[in-house]
Amino acid sequence: MGEKTEKLLSILKLQPVVPVLIVDDAKSAVLLARALVAGGLKAIEVTMRTPAALDAVRAVAAEVEGAEVGAGTILNAAHWEAAVEAGSKFIVSPGTTQELLDAAADSEVPLLPGAATASEVMALREEGYQVLKFFPAEQAGGAALLKALSSPLAGTLFCPTGGISLKNANDYLSLPNVICVGGSWVAPKELVAAGDWAGITRLAAEAAGLKA
Repeated sequence: MGEKTEKLLSILKLQPVVPVLIVDDAKSAVLLARALVAGGLKAIEVTMRTPAALDAVRAVAAEVEGAEVGAGTILNAAHWEAAVEAGSKFIVSPGTTQELLDAAADSEVPLLPGAATASEVMALREEGYQVLKFFPAEQAGGAALLKALSSPLAGTLFCPTGGISLKNANDYLSLPNVICVGGSWVAPKELVAAGDWAGITRLAAEAAGLKA
């Protein structure tokens, strides 16, 4: 577990914000990823919420220099296998099941498992996980909850995702137990649809400049 934790940390420490992407067109994913990398956001999460998602992961992994692409919204072992086969460097789940933990145990690819309560965090710590996704962040209690957990559950690091924007990102990034945040605001649908890659690079650079 230690080696996989270090592998995951090396990816998450690349930047303060991990773009969380819903990709409808695999062809645009490469241009989108290049725009994000150009702005300083190299670790990119493609969520498995569309038919194009796996092709997008595959294309970004093969064609975008400097990108560390991961797959999000992984719900079961079949999702895991498909995402890893497509080239995912890390896996993200909204919550955690034993099926996912078993798939992760048998893989060299690190898992960023989701947790929203102290009990869920404790259960994952018992499985050896030190780095977790806090989801849905704003709805589950926000930065105030993570601050409250920082002392009794010291040693656990979080990547909060859900309801995070440029306006509140630093509320999380200022906490000692937050390594980075996940957000979709760096790749708004209207800019992607318009092919405004320069605009996305500007948003990425702004996010990359946040305090990590």
